[in-house]
Amino acid sequence: MNSPGDVIQLHQRCAHQRQQNQDEKEAFIGQKVKLFRASEPILSVLMWGVNHTINELGNVPVPVMLMPDDFKAYSKIKVDNHLFNKENLPSRFKFKEYCPMVFRNLRERFCIDDQDYQNSLTRSAPLNSDSQGRFGNRFLSSYDHRFVIKTVSSEDIAEMHNILKKYHQFIVECHGNTLLPQFLGMYRLTVDGVETYMVVTRNVFSHRLTVHRKYDLKGSTVSREASDKEKAKELPTFKDNDFLNEGHKLMIGDDNKKLFLDNCIDLDTFTLQFLATLKIMDYSLLVGIHDVDRAEQEEMDVEATGEEDEYENDGMGGGAPGNPLNCGGFFGPGDFDPSVDVYAIKSQDGAVKKEVYFMAIIDILTHYDAKKKAAHAAKTVKHGAGAEISTVNPEQYSKRFYEFMSNILS
Repeated sequence: MNSPGDVIQLHQRCAHQRQQNQDEKEAFIGQKVKLFRASEPILSVLMWGVNHTINELGNVPVPVMLMPDDFKAYSKIKVDNHLFNKENLPSRFKFKEYCPMVFRNLRERFCIDDQDYQNSLTRSAPLNSDSQGRFGNRFLSSYDHRFVIKTVSSEDIAEMHNILKKYHQFIVECHGNTLLPQFLGMYRLTVDGVETYMVVTRNVFSHRLTVHRKYDLKGSTVSREASDKEKAKELPTFKDNDFLNEGHKLMIGDDNKKLFLDNCIDLDTFTLQFLATLKIMDYSLLVGIHDVDRAEQEEMDVEATGEEDEYENDGMGGGAPGNPLNCGGFFGPGDFDPSVDVYAIKSQDGAVKKEVYFMAIIDILTHYDAKKKAAHAAKTVKHGAGAEISTVNPEQYSKRFYEFMSNILS
């Protein structure tokens, strides 16, 4: 599956980043006994489980190539009468990791070291956007905002299994450079007889640069506006009609626009064609906008008052001033490390506003099945055959998605 050239290129691409992370990793490694303190037992189980599985994987040699059985494999552990750290961990729980060898290989291709992944998910509890700190929101983030933990359904896990082999092949062919989600781990946690499924991905947004405005864009205009309830949030997720009504454009310049459309959407190993072939639809382009001037002003205000700001979000990103990894140091306003903020792109020189855009295709686990076909028929009857409804067949969806993206980039 891997040619010698691919392996050499992969290791060269990751070597510099691993060297950069070495000092930080060594600082993390001292603690032998971890307590995994979290606001909810299930989050403590997640921390315990990730710590356990990464440690176990460290004892398994990296194979020359993945085998078909690796895409069906799993590891699981059942803990009974567990007494240590019982104030945080339940006495009985189960933890299952799906396709551990496959996801280890994917993490390597995305230049994410297993030790860094382990530290981000276990050194401190994951963060919940719920102000009460209660588990139940579909999105959490690692404490350092580098990774997103999404609770999904058993049907989503089944769909991940269905596409995983082709997804892995796709990532190999594009050398890890893609707008698609970077899937890093897939788990099942069982606490008090309740099964919870989780998928871990790289955060689309930055752990350092605050996102000031956020959009979920599908290229559809029917019922695609944020509700009043959504708009009342601190960081609302706006939709297609909101974006169009604002007359907004993502000012990335002609060269970057061509690169983005040709290399990332159209010809990046045919991303949209890949999704259409898998009969995937209903995905979105997630867009986060960092306003550089506003961020500078906010930083000046914080310094003037001597107060630290707490930044809440939906687990999808934004840097918090209290973040231990938010050490601006050598970074200037609006600057970012492209090896970490892989979805980031700066606005063009001379743009009306100096901004940083974070853009990725998300939610790629919706299969165009009989249920979606029925929804398409119902919406067509209601809104008319020419309406820009979201539920259309995958080929039509990808074409419309591409055209919309082309129109909003400038």
